[in-house]
Amino acid sequence: MTFKLSLDPGEKFAINGAVIVNGDRHAVLTVDNQAGVLRDSDVIREDEARTPATRLYFVCMLSYLDADAADSHYPRFSEHMDAFMEVVENPRVRLICAQVSLAMMNREYYRALSGCRELIAYETLILGDIDVEQRLESRA
Repeated sequence: MTFKLSLDPGEKFAINGAVIVNGDRHAVLTVDNQAGVLRDSDVIREDEARTPATRLYFVCMLSYLDADAADSHYPRFSEHMDAFMEVVENPRVRLICAQVSLAMMNREYYRALSGCRELIAYETLILGDIDVEQRLESRA
């Protein structure tokens, strides 16, 4: 399946874990084989994964960008998902959790990432501004 990526000047993206920066002009890249491709805006660093849903996203992202090592990430994913499911009572959110888990088991990592984005949106709705720590640090 061909994947087309339109990039702005200086935009970063990752292909199978390698971070690449576009040059000073707009570019369009085509990826003709199976590869884990994420824009910089879809990549989070481990230190940014401070909430249960973002921790799930981070582990799914690692699996997506390095599918060969995905099995090594699964125990961590399972631990985070169990902890998340313990506190969530909303049936719709529990269904999304089940779908994310199934996607991970089926090695459909991009689908799992999409589900995690929904979990992050739900978590943001419930918790409000989840990046309070960063805002407090910047005021100090």
